[in-house]
Amino acid sequence: MKRITLFTLCCCVAGLMQAQDPRESHYYYEILHPQHEPKAQVEGYATQRVVEKLNRGLVAAPALEGKAVYLSWRLLDSDLATTTFHLYREVNGKKRRLNSKPISQTCDFVDAAPAAEATYWVEVLNKGSKPVATERLCVKLDELKPYTSVHLHDAAKAGKVAVADLNGDGIYDYVVRTPESNVDPGMPGDKTGKTYKVSAYLHDGTYLWTHDMGPGIEPGIWYSPFIVYDFDGDGKAEVAIKGAGDDYVKNSQGRVCGGSEYLLVLDGLTGKEIARADWPERNDRYGNLNRQNRNQMGVAYLDGKTPYILAARGTYKLMVVDAWMLKEGKLSRAWHWDGDEENPVVRSMGAHSMVTGDVDGDGRDEVMLGSCMLDDNGTLLWSTGLGHSDKAYLCKLRPDMEGLQVFMVSEPKNTNGRGVSVVDARTGQLIWGIGQTTYHVGDGMVTDFDPQHPGLECFASEDRKGGSTDKYLLTADGQKLNKSNDEVPGCRNWAWWDGDLLRETFKGDDNRWGASSSSNGRQQSIWKWQGEVLTEGIEGDIVLIADLDGDWREEVVTALAGELRIYHTNHPARDRRITLMQDPLYRSYVSHRSMGYPQAPVPSYYLGE
Repeated sequence: MKRITLFTLCCCVAGLMQAQDPRESHYYYEILHPQHEPKAQVEGYATQRVVEKLNRGLVAAPALEGKAVYLSWRLLDSDLATTTFHLYREVNGKKRRLNSKPISQTCDFVDAAPAAEATYWVEVLNKGSKPVATERLCVKLDELKPYTSVHLHDAAKAGKVAVADLNGDGIYDYVVRTPESNVDPGMPGDKTGKTYKVSAYLHDGTYLWTHDMGPGIEPGIWYSPFIVYDFDGDGKAEVAIKGAGDDYVKNSQGRVCGGSEYLLVLDGLTGKEIARADWPERNDRYGNLNRQNRNQMGVAYLDGKTPYILAARGTYKLMVVDAWMLKEGKLSRAWHWDGDEENPVVRSMGAHSMVTGDVDGDGRDEVMLGSCMLDDNGTLLWSTGLGHSDKAYLCKLRPDMEGLQVFMVSEPKNTNGRGVSVVDARTGQLIWGIGQTTYHVGDGMVTDFDPQHPGLECFASEDRKGGSTDKYLLTADGQKLNKSNDEVPGCRNWAWWDGDLLRETFKGDDNRWGASSSSNGRQQSIWKWQGEVLTEGIEGDIVLIADLDGDWREEVVTALAGELRIYHTNHPARDRRITLMQDPLYRSYVSHRSMGYPQAPVPSYYLGE
């Protein structure tokens, strides 16, 4: 028996040595490359969790009916269950309280008889404490629009937008990458000399600075990740961005194939460089040039308190992640993760985005790269082995399910019924699969838009590349609901917009259900899936959906030439909820929207009917 075992092992090794790439073999990991010793947990500079200090986000919009003003504001996680509010209006120096009783059920109000010009503010009421007045908001009735406008300093259209507080005043500001065009690593290179530019604006449109990424960064999503967050805990956000040196090398197709690459950290107010470190280097283990140039960035609270910067390379073969801490103007690396050093196989398990959150209950963030999850200490927590997932959502599918779940759609042809599946976020173990062959599932989404079924609906669509155009709609338990493609909504953009807990989607005037964007001339509507239209006239390309102002419902940020528009709901609320941006998982989704392909944010708790 020993001789047979030894012979079998030798045969396996011999076969591996003849293979084109032994790292893609199961035996490479199971026999020849066992797991390394566990890494120690990281400990950062923070003694308590670094969080954004948000103000009340008071915002106004035209009311649904009549010449009235709709106002709403934030409920914060520091508020008590008994916290109530008064709303005040001042006209020509005369102050008036608009509500007769303290506002306790919602965080909104309709001023049915507004003045031509008035100043509004909210007072926060807590029993036994002096009322606290919020920031003031000036409203000119004739100029009031359903959106806030931020004019860009040039005529370019934004392709990516990040939100964070750059000056510490508790209001979200904007960091914009222009232009909106994209060169994918699989496309011919760009030879026009175009470069991406990243610019910063305060919430009121004040222009701060522009950073030209330069010719060493090709003008495409996968070359130019950036993420904006308060990494050093000083109350003001920094901009972490991929950079390249002047020693870049281009091939005959215009592709950058060599030269130095950096992780750069810029001051959010000035754009000046604070620190830099080497980016994960190119090497042949990623595959060809197309596969080498898949770069992402992230933010994770790896110690539960300190926000670390993640610099990642690789999606389809090798994947590598470096975790960096910014302290006192210097970057220090917490850990380096190389997928080829892990067991089981983790090659090609990447997605087109990442999200971070605590999946094992230890208070520290894990990093979901797609079909695999990294633990907070930079080791593999689990891998499904399903390959590249075009979309993967860390979420809470049902309130009665333990922990968090991951809904994922897999691009490779899958004959074992797991091309659309849900796994346990802590272990990676299968909860359910679609139970049929899938061919090239290229998009997916989870949200509650149908109250007839408990939990979030899970839906996905095949990509024509696989020869199928099928769409799938399933319950949170994996039961298939649709008999035709028309019953399945689009996967791209969804927003909590009206007063209930169902999420709404978009349709354009070209009748493409769930259209993901529009040109400057096209308008979109927000509507209940196969139901009533709630809001019309949304203009521009949708670049972000998040709870940026007002109460817990979301804003829709669109890009037009030379302008950002932040559309606000004016549908009266039915309840009040803590701002979604103070949920760590939801905030993580919003942070990562400025790089990779877009995914609609979802919170760590169940949010649905």
